[in-house]
Amino acid sequence: MIENWVPAVSSFAGDIDFVFDLIFWIVIVFWFVLVEAVFVWLIVRFRKRDGVRAQYITGELKSEKNWVHYPHLLVLACDVVILAAAIRVWYNVKQHVPPIDETVRIVGQQWAWSFVHPGADGRLDTQDDIKTVDDLHLEVGKTYAFKLESRDVLHSFSIPVFRLKQDAIPGRVVTGWFKPIATGSHDIQCAEICGIGHALMPGRVLIETPEAHAAWIVSHSPSGAGE
Repeated sequence: MIENWVPAVSSFAGDIDFVFDLIFWIVIVFWFVLVEAVFVWLIVRFRKRDGVRAQYITGELKSEKNWVHYPHLLVLACDVVILAAAIRVWYNVKQHVPPIDETVRIVGQQWAWSFVHPGADGRLDTQDDIKTVDDLHLEVGKTYAFKLESRDVLHSFSIPVFRLKQDAIPGRVVTGWFKPIATGSHDIQCAEICGIGHALMPGRVLIETPEAHAAWIVSHSPSGAGE
């Protein structure tokens, strides 16, 4: 359902959406409807009636305790289902890293995002690296590893269409990966309050076709690189 409002543009976005949808159907659709239905039934079933005295129920009888035991077991069963789905997605996104095509460096600072893209050689930290501010250029269908850093305070690198949100921590290099699956231009956000200019720290991820991305690399490669 989330993809109806925010497109799913990374290879793992659909898996993350599935967990959110699962929680919605279990918590909102199943539990909310069930609890409200039972609540209304109890109100009607035990409403005040003329000539009928109220009962004092201690909850000691087995039939009374079942009103606690059975819902408790059902909650645990739902938790197991949600936990199993979440662990599967966590493993696929965080633990299992697919073969990487290229690596990009992402640096957060007050109040901008800096990116270092590989040049024509496809390798990071060489003379033909391309540096940009607030614009991350990616090739559709290519799997990228990222090295996320912060120059000052805590930031949080967020690309909603990728379903990606990762803290940038000063003094650490945080690694991860993503694979864009559709072309387009989408928002990059800082999702961690990082000072007075936090709200003025937007960026853009531009996902391009292989031909357009190759042309961008050629046009932005540093002059004299590789000579």
